[in-house]
Amino acid sequence: MAVHTLADLLSEGVEGRGVLVRSDLNVPLDDNGAITDAGRILASVPTIKALVEAGAKVVVTAHLGRPKGEPDPKLSLAPVAARLADELGRNVQLAGDVVGQDALARSEGLTDGDVLMLENIRFDPRETSKDDAQRAKLAAALVELVGDDGAFVSDGFGVVHRKQASVYDVAKVLPHYAGTLVAAEVDVLAKLTENPQRPYAVVLGGSKVSDKLAVIEALAPKVDTLVIGGGMCFTFLAAQGLPVGSSLLQEEMIDTCKQLLERFADVIHLPRDIVAADKFAADADSKVVPSNEIPDGWMGLDIGPESVDRFAALLTEAKTVFWNGPMGVFEFDNFAAGTRGVAEAIVTATSKGAFTVVGGGDSAAAVRTLGLPEDGFSHISTGGGASLEYLEGKELPGISVLEEDA
Repeated sequence: MAVHTLADLLSEGVEGRGVLVRSDLNVPLDDNGAITDAGRILASVPTIKALVEAGAKVVVTAHLGRPKGEPDPKLSLAPVAARLADELGRNVQLAGDVVGQDALARSEGLTDGDVLMLENIRFDPRETSKDDAQRAKLAAALVELVGDDGAFVSDGFGVVHRKQASVYDVAKVLPHYAGTLVAAEVDVLAKLTENPQRPYAVVLGGSKVSDKLAVIEALAPKVDTLVIGGGMCFTFLAAQGLPVGSSLLQEEMIDTCKQLLERFADVIHLPRDIVAADKFAADADSKVVPSNEIPDGWMGLDIGPESVDRFAALLTEAKTVFWNGPMGVFEFDNFAAGTRGVAEAIVTATSKGAFTVVGGGDSAAAVRTLGLPEDGFSHISTGGGASLEYLEGKELPGISVLEEDA
């Protein structure tokens, strides 16, 4: 990736300059608004801290959840600003708006080393507008907050696949740099696509085949092993003519799965047993059944122990592993064994020298929820969707714009 980096910006000097940082701080909150997984906040700290210590006036922009282009108190960045302040060991102001009077007044009052977080950028409908002119107006307002001699640092890898004002359009106006997180993420993904060590294994889970279809088609010809679990495995099992009870099923994808199984029969591996439940609940009655004997009215909520052993045998011998998507409903203790077993196999592969990547999203959440060692993986991505689109070979607007004038 030929782009200017944070190191380049720091060498140019940022003392007294305004620097707009696009971070990915989209963390999960519980019903009381408390952060349940601060992984993305922690990942954003190195770039912000480096700028602060170099004397920049840092303005952070980020989103939380999916507000419909208007303020939503439940999606305020207030808890995020408080946690970031704890991690930085310094005050982080939170503007009461995105680019309004409060944001402008606070930005004008910043001194060297100060940090200002703007309110949820998606409270402004122009952020996600399909209208180039609307996004450009928001970008211009963001630029005003850091001044004509300001700079833009893109450090939110989880949004670089989006052509949005705070990701793409500001980089068209300000001198632009890749933050440490974005630079590291792209370097890691390049290792997965440019001569990866073999055997190369990919583990895909999650609920829908349609969400992973493009990455399956892109990676299946290139990998040695493609393990499929999670809710999406039932559409593949149905494509083999097997009964899946009331398990999650995308009927419209059955023919596509048949074709994939025919084309990549030597690569795709499906579960041989399933943990079936009589309802979708943490306290559901459950039993382990062969994957061809899921009872009517029962649903698969995890892969079974035989499948874990079989998948683990493949993964522990791999030299490169990419994992995206849990094997079951890991949030329920009774249906977490599949995800845990596969994750532990990847940890074992790492300990044997493999290069292993957790592709963000629910997989990263599972690592933390299940108490697995984060250093047991070579890299835990902060951007599930961006990781998948990169591996699919798609252009990521937030990356391509950084390459301009680099």
